[in-house]
Amino acid sequence: MWHKSVCVALLALATGYVFLLDPDLPDSVLEFLSGSFLYQLRGNLVSPESSMAAAWDTLITQPAKQWNRVAVGVNACVDVVLSGVKLLQALGLDSGDGQDHSILHSVTDLKEAFIHFMGKGAAAERFFSDADSFHHIAKTASEYPGAQLYVGGNAALIGQKIAANPNLKVLLCGPIGPKLHELLDENIIIPPESLQQLDEFHLILEYHSGEEWGQLRAPNANRFIFSHDLSNGAMNMLEVFVSSLEEFQPDLVVLSGLHMMEGQTKEIRQKRLLEAVASISDIPTDIPIHLELASMTDPNLMSEIIHQVFPLVNSIGLNEQELLFLTQAASGPHALLASWNGVPDVGVVSDILYWILKEHGRTPEKASDLTRIHFHTLAYHLLATVDGYWANQVAAVAAGARVAGTQACATKTIDASRVFLKAPLEFATSKMEEASRVSLNPSEPVSEWHRDGITFHYTPVLVCKDPLRTVGLGDAISAEGLLYSEIYPH
Repeated sequence: MWHKSVCVALLALATGYVFLLDPDLPDSVLEFLSGSFLYQLRGNLVSPESSMAAAWDTLITQPAKQWNRVAVGVNACVDVVLSGVKLLQALGLDSGDGQDHSILHSVTDLKEAFIHFMGKGAAAERFFSDADSFHHIAKTASEYPGAQLYVGGNAALIGQKIAANPNLKVLLCGPIGPKLHELLDENIIIPPESLQQLDEFHLILEYHSGEEWGQLRAPNANRFIFSHDLSNGAMNMLEVFVSSLEEFQPDLVVLSGLHMMEGQTKEIRQKRLLEAVASISDIPTDIPIHLELASMTDPNLMSEIIHQVFPLVNSIGLNEQELLFLTQAASGPHALLASWNGVPDVGVVSDILYWILKEHGRTPEKASDLTRIHFHTLAYHLLATVDGYWANQVAAVAAGARVAGTQACATKTIDASRVFLKAPLEFATSKMEEASRVSLNPSEPVSEWHRDGITFHYTPVLVCKDPLRTVGLGDAISAEGLLYSEIYPH
């Protein structure tokens, strides 16, 4: 037995040295150095992936009080999904240097932004300003062999996911054209005012882990999204959505699409946001509201959403790019961090979530309704809740992580041979104050800690080795987390 211990020690030293030289290791290396490999060296017969999947199945239980009627709005579209590299090559473009652009004005801007984010392995979404150029790109994309059409838009994706539950009635409101109507679950209720003659198309440029283009190599699988979407950009269906609630009588409202306003002029955007705030304020206060954020680049719009919309909603869902941009826009903790270096540090994420709830959430001094944040990144999920408002959050965070693995791999249950652990094996719960340290235990995959009236629930994700589709994962995660959540009446 002693030689196994020596092997583990030597491997640990070697791994530490390799990470020191190159902290941004590709997924293929991380798969090799995953928990399974270490567990086999220690003589464990069951892989940590199998242990974790089994433990999740035990932890994921229905809340005492479940939702019956869920209303979702207001961004919806048709996603055209294809290889980003192959589309850019079909447009006659070669690889080169990457550069981020907050708004895309040309195919050159598109190429540079795509390269920028593919090099980081990060998801992003941008508005394409030139209508003629966009329609040319969209035509090339939709006619490209292998391109696939799916339900798109955060609201439609969340509605589609929730509608898979036969015990729930789902209302979806957004700009719904004939193709999207055809793709949607037949059980989804659509107000007649939501139907329009033409579909809105979003182009989803995917890339695989380790995919290369010239000197470029993707550290992990992800996607770059862009559109010239005027209906969703103006949130045209928000008033229709709110007016539909009185007849539908939901017990949960899910709202998304605020990020689409970035394509508007500053004056139009400010006016529309004020109208949006007024409409959201009209929703009865006894109906909880979840706000799903998405990729943004305008710090002023983000700041306005934080101060004007956050106090009106009970729950928020967001990923690592949105969280970092949020704290940068609002000068929050760790705002000087330019970007994440590999897997986002759990202590840093925890600090920012804590700050959001303390500064913009419900406290004895503040009338804000915000009491819950569901954070998701590729390697792990973290749920933060103000004490006394939410129940069943162990099940909620576990359910969100489980669906990330099954949906990415297109399997009904977790297939341990097709997933791997990318989460840290140990981490500190804060970088700003004295913190506890948490070590991964696959048989008890949900960790819990408390900080001044706020409870955190953390679980790793079993990352799909060869994901079949990355689009909509965040929406599926938030939807699944909400389905297993219960809010206490106040």
